[in-house]
Amino acid sequence: MAGILIVEDNTGMAASLDDALRHDGYRTWTAGTGVEALELLAAHREDIDIVLLDRDLPVMSGDTVMTTIRSMGIDVSVLMVTASGSLEDRVEGLDLGADDYLAKPFAFRELSARIRALLRHDSRHRGSLGSGGPGSAPGTGPSPLMIDHGRRLAYWHETPLDLTAKEFAVLQRLDEADGGWVGLDELIAAAWPDGSASTGAAKTVIYTLRQKIEHAGGRGAIESARGKGYRLP
Repeated sequence: MAGILIVEDNTGMAASLDDALRHDGYRTWTAGTGVEALELLAAHREDIDIVLLDRDLPVMSGDTVMTTIRSMGIDVSVLMVTASGSLEDRVEGLDLGADDYLAKPFAFRELSARIRALLRHDSRHRGSLGSGGPGSAPGTGPSPLMIDHGRRLAYWHETPLDLTAKEFAVLQRLDEADGGWVGLDELIAAAWPDGSASTGAAKTVIYTLRQKIEHAGGRGAIESARGKGYRLP
């Protein structure tokens, strides 16, 4: 049973999220301030798998909480939640170390799906998820992905993927790895040969690529693991 820490200063929203997530079978903790969140993480770091982090916290901002989590080396996935969903804000949040970013207001169904995706992509949970575990062989069975390198087109189960040039470059590099892990630096080198991309910009491209593949029916098509990178299983 996965554990989720809800960091939200709006007590009504925190209570609603707590009830809904508990109903879905998660263990939950709630914190109304950044200091309380860090205290709970320190006390329950082996039990908490995901942090739902409000970026707009009073006194200690969500940004400070985010950087502190990473500097402390706490192995936890962070879904940053904020009222601002501009591209610049998303890039900033990802640059700070967030694994995903969700703008308010949001539907609980989307939040729930993102939580499942984070758990699915977190290597610490693969042993309990069945066939996607560490011992499974990547690349088994026919691949639903087809890439026309000459025309720079990609298809998922014959559904065309409307990709940007950088999304295509990232997908092509992942495909070349044949099921192996590809580090973020390698993906940046593939899509930004001049090295101009920030970590957050690269993660944003990977995120939008993953979304497009999932919309074509490829849920879980791009796996990620902290310290390893990304792969097409």
